[in-house]
Amino acid sequence: MPEFCRADRDGRVLTITFDRPALLNALHAPAHAELDAIWNEFEADPELWVAIVTGAGDRAFCAGNDLKFQAAGGSLTSPPSGFAGITARYDLVKPVIAAVNGVAMGGGFEIALACDLIIASEKALFALPEPRVGLAALAGGIHRLPRQIGLKQAMGMLLTGRRVSAEEGLRLGFVNEVVPPAELLPAARRWADQICECAPLSVRASKQAALRGLDAPSLREAVEGRYDQMAAMLKSPDFVEGPRAFAQKRKPNWTGR
Repeated sequence: MPEFCRADRDGRVLTITFDRPALLNALHAPAHAELDAIWNEFEADPELWVAIVTGAGDRAFCAGNDLKFQAAGGSLTSPPSGFAGITARYDLVKPVIAAVNGVAMGGGFEIALACDLIIASEKALFALPEPRVGLAALAGGIHRLPRQIGLKQAMGMLLTGRRVSAEEGLRLGFVNEVVPPAELLPAARRWADQICECAPLSVRASKQAALRGLDAPSLREAVEGRYDQMAAMLKSPDFVEGPRAFAQKRKPNWTGR
């Protein structure tokens, strides 16, 4: 059983919880290894369609690297899949929701930015404070933030390391919804359930095409690009089931295959 995180499945949804609340859910090498294994299982399991990631306790989502572990001589290395096993998992086509319950600093914010949606508690705080201690946000934050909120707004955070509230995150555009703390996980689950109402292969094709299309030199090349998840969607029984269910005025029975 994992020691530094939890993984709980409920139907099609897997909830992953960083479980080091006394350390503000800061992560170290053993935690990264556990999380990498959990993400591998999520990615491979055809019965799981959506993941929610959150932090234990009410103070922090994740405060980034466990610097005390480093100071004691511990390694801060992470797996090839990146910080928390997700920031470099570029080919993950299943949707992931961050339920940010408190502090999301440094690597913690980078985890949230690597997710597809961010649902934030009113108490959430976001920052990439690495320049304040002579470092840089090297787990993708430097590049994901400008892509998600635009260059000037991103530079305002990257060059100062300042803290941003949940409400400001909503205004800037990297937060999807802000809710009271007690409503955070129910809100994240509501989003997950709405995703699960859609055809899973359609969801994965949409995610893959949207993200890969950002790297295309032009809109035309993005639109005309070849995406393996789109090909899988077109060959799936769900491609027939959706229109049939609509015509018959019933809920579709998605197979995800």
